Amino acid sequence: MGDGSVCVIIPSVNNSEELEIVLRGLAAQDFEGKLEIVVVGPSHDKGRDVSESSGARFIDDGGVRTRADACNVAIKQTQSEFVFFTDDDVIVPKNWISSLIRWFDRSEVAAVGGPNFAPPEESTFWQRVIDVTFCSKWVTAGTNYGNRAQGELEEVEQLPGVNAAYRRTILESVEGFDNGAIGCEDAMLDYRIRKAGHKLWQDGTAIMWHRRRGPSRVRKQIGNYGLVRILASNIHPEMRSWSHSAVGMFPLLSIIGISALIYGALSGGAESSLWFTFDGDWDTPRILFHGSLGIISSYIAICWAGALLGTSPSRSIFTIIAAPLMTFTLHWSYGLGVMKGWMRIRSGNPGLQIDDRKRS
Repeated sequence: MGDGSVCVIIPSVNNSEELEIVLRGLAAQDFEGKLEIVVVGPSHDKGRDVSESSGARFIDDGGVRTRADACNVAIKQTQSEFVFFTDDDVIVPKNWISSLIRWFDRSEVAAVGGPNFAPPEESTFWQRVIDVTFCSKWVTAGTNYGNRAQGELEEVEQLPGVNAAYRRTILESVEGFDNGAIGCEDAMLDYRIRKAGHKLWQDGTAIMWHRRRGPSRVRKQIGNYGLVRILASNIHPEMRSWSHSAVGMFPLLSIIGISALIYGALSGGAESSLWFTFDGDWDTPRILFHGSLGIISSYIAICWAGALLGTSPSRSIFTIIAAPLMTFTLHWSYGLGVMKGWMRIRSGNPGLQIDDRKRS
């Protein structure tokens, strides 16, 4: 038996103000066991001073460029029985560690995590809309944001990197995160853990409050997710999913649909009777206009229904109404990322290195 010790690893770059909030939350945990709080980042980062003044340990990441590599550096320089991961832009509930650590009494639990949502009271309107979109039912292409376990504990395929705890022996057995990976490092780690025969679980009550990026930054974030998901699937073919490829076609299909709608309208299709009637001639302009209009309307309706039935605590009449616009934006960005990944694979030099460390 181990000593039940816990190490919380927080990779951080250029975000010392929010990092300080994270460290205050971790210092106030109700967990009574042995706890080490570790921040890993560049030696020159302001987060070093914040960490040391807060009583946390700071580990120099050695100049690595990715979250995965920084976490691997911290794993190798710590020794706790259990390793927790979160980010430097969260609000940590005081029972976070105790909510997750209790499940390791079960031998079948290799790792356990919980959902993450934007804090409604501390988020802008568009950050709340983004959270509603991330947690929407049906339209998030297999992402982990909206996943919330039903019941006491539920087996899952992936844990969010912002809210996850692992047995150190498990991390060491798979040699940690994939070197150079970012944006999909948690999914690849969890895939390899499950491939080794271990099980991952989620406690739906162990919520982590995670600030969402604003609209401009989230477009870049989601584009990176699409790109790296395809690159990861190239390395681990079993991770491939039809849903990711389908979203990869979204920009092209959107251009075709909008072009057909405009062409049909300019050619007189909009002047015909409503699409659900059968009087008159169904010429090409009419078919293109009403067909495209019907598909677009159906997409909007699915977005509204998905937002309404999703898990985000930021759901309101206004955030749900705005959800289709944000859903379209994120599908478009993710699709462009997927297409970029396909092109990089075809080039013969796909790589995995993405510098996502600048926060501007």
